[in-house]
Amino acid sequence: MECGKPHVVVTGASTGIGRATAERLAGSGWHVFAGVRREADAARLAAGAITPLILDVTREDQVKAAVVAVEQHVGPAGLAGLVDNAGIGVTWPLELLPLEALRQQFEVNVVGQVAVTQGFLPLLRRARGRIVVIGSIGDRMNLPFGGPLGASKSALGALTESLRQELAPFGVRVVLLAPASIHTEAVDKVEQGAHQAVASFPPDLRDLYADTYLGMVARALARERAGSPPDVVAAVVAKALSARRPRARYLAGKDARLLATIGRWLPIRAQDALRRRIFHLPAPGSLTQRGPS
Repeated sequence: MECGKPHVVVTGASTGIGRATAERLAGSGWHVFAGVRREADAARLAAGAITPLILDVTREDQVKAAVVAVEQHVGPAGLAGLVDNAGIGVTWPLELLPLEALRQQFEVNVVGQVAVTQGFLPLLRRARGRIVVIGSIGDRMNLPFGGPLGASKSALGALTESLRQELAPFGVRVVLLAPASIHTEAVDKVEQGAHQAVASFPPDLRDLYADTYLGMVARALARERAGSPPDVVAAVVAKALSARRPRARYLAGKDARLLATIGRWLPIRAQDALRRRIFHLPAPGSLTQRGPS
């Protein structure tokens, strides 16, 4: 059943960037299928031009059901846009990182995004639609203890680059959007997760890592809280979906351009020194007398 509007699917739409994107697009003439994991979130979003979809990107059955539901609505017109936004953030010292947490990081941020994209591609090809992938500035300039998240976003960026070239012959454009310093509800979740992580550290290694890790997380999150609102990213998503000739990569958020420039041009040694100064990290070799061998 077509409604005369262009249709877009936004994953991870319950809060933050995803919700802001769904609301902005719905207010700009799009019919938005908003992917959420919980019925309560679906009930809060259901209004006007927003149709919620129960969509956990790691569940094959829900991805298939979402594709069927969208196809029944859009018909031969196809799908004009897909915003791959769903994601989680794992921060942890790599020496202590549970491998299952690393697998889950990649299952959501990488495998799940590919699964959703594969599912909706026939509809996108039908409409010569666009895909906007929400990456991170962290794929250019990663932080200590942010390795799992940064690695997943770097992998997603590499896949997006390949996808852009593979789909170009079909008229499907693919855009990577890299936000930086965005204040969302996820900030509080990361802070809670960091304290839970420290509680799980073995006592001997807790002494090595706890202070540095918690201090780093606190300072990084303070910068996030002082960052841009999610609608700043949503506005760039809308631009990427509607521009006559969209760029391959967009930046969004406070300091995004500065961080991208630093990550590209500043020597690695200088980058490390800058991070140590900003986040009050220990100097190289300063902890060699502490902890187990």
